[in-house]
Amino acid sequence: MALVRTLNGITPRFGRDPFLAETAVVVGDVVMGDGCSVWYHAVVRGDVNSIRIGHRVNIQDGAVLHCTYRKCGLVIGNDVSIGHNAIVHGCTVEDKVLIGMGAIVMDQAVIGTGSLIAAGAVVTQGTVVEPGSLMAGVPARRVGPVGRALAEGEIERIAANYGLYASWYKQG
Repeated sequence: MALVRTLNGITPRFGRDPFLAETAVVVGDVVMGDGCSVWYHAVVRGDVNSIRIGHRVNIQDGAVLHCTYRKCGLVIGNDVSIGHNAIVHGCTVEDKVLIGMGAIVMDQAVIGTGSLIAAGAVVTQGTVVEPGSLMAGVPARRVGPVGRALAEGEIERIAANYGLYASWYKQG
C-alpha cells in the first residue's frame, strides 16, 4: 500500500479512481483530480507548500514533485505525463504536457499547454514556455513546435496509455 501521510493536519485528497503504487509516497497538502496515477518510488511531497494536480495525470516511477516553502506551490493541469525520474518543483504545468524522463522543471517556470519537455532537459527558474513548444537541452531551449504527429503520437498516447496501465494493476 502506498504511503499517504497527513502532515500538519493536512491529508492528501484524491479524486475518483486513482492508482497509487505500493511504494508511492504522497504527503500533506496535495489535491489530485480523477483518474490520476502515482507510480513506483514516485514522491509527491506537499509539506512546505500546496500541490494541485488535475485529472488524468500520471506521475511515473521515481519522479519527484515538490515546492518551495512560502514561495512556490506546484500546479499541474489535466492530461499531463511526468516521466520516470523527472523533478517538477514549484512551477505551473498546463494541460496536455509531457515532461520527459529525467527532465527538471524549476520554480516559477510555466509550461504552456500542449508542450513537450524532452528527456533530460532542464527548464530553469522562471522560464515561460509558450504553448505547443518542444523544449530540449541544458538549459532547455525551444527547438521547435509540437506538431500534430508528436502531440498525438507522444503526449496524448502516453497520457492515455497510463490510464490503461493503471487499470491492469487495479485488476490485480
